Amino acid sequence: MACYADQFLIFFTILKINSMNINIQTVHFDADEKLLDLVQKKVEKLATFHDRITRVEVFLKLDNLVHAIKDKVVEIKVHIPKQDCFVKSTSKSFESSFEHAFDSVINQLKKKKEKLAA
Repeated sequence: MACYADQFLIFFTILKINSMNINIQTVHFDADEKLLDLVQKKVEKLATFHDRITRVEVFLKLDNLVHAIKDKVVEIKVHIPKQDCFVKSTSKSFESSFEHAFDSVINQLKKKKEKLAA
């Protein structure tokens, strides 16, 4: 699905896994299927860390568009009733940015779940 916003092409995919909606958006570029599959498979695993996740939004962006070397930015927003998580990571590859952001969001989810159990 494509959407034109602020003169930039934004592609997004919306999936519903169990009771969790997954929204993957690419900004300023077209992502290949391999990258989208990696993101989708990893995000589906978040349900094992917290059972009340309602929605996950992943934004894949190119930063520094004026420079020859573009930074790859990944933002992950996890929506849980009354408590949300947000992580942003930047590196030279989307895979590296995503792995770092994913590890960080898992740590946040574990801490939030531990607080609920205490």
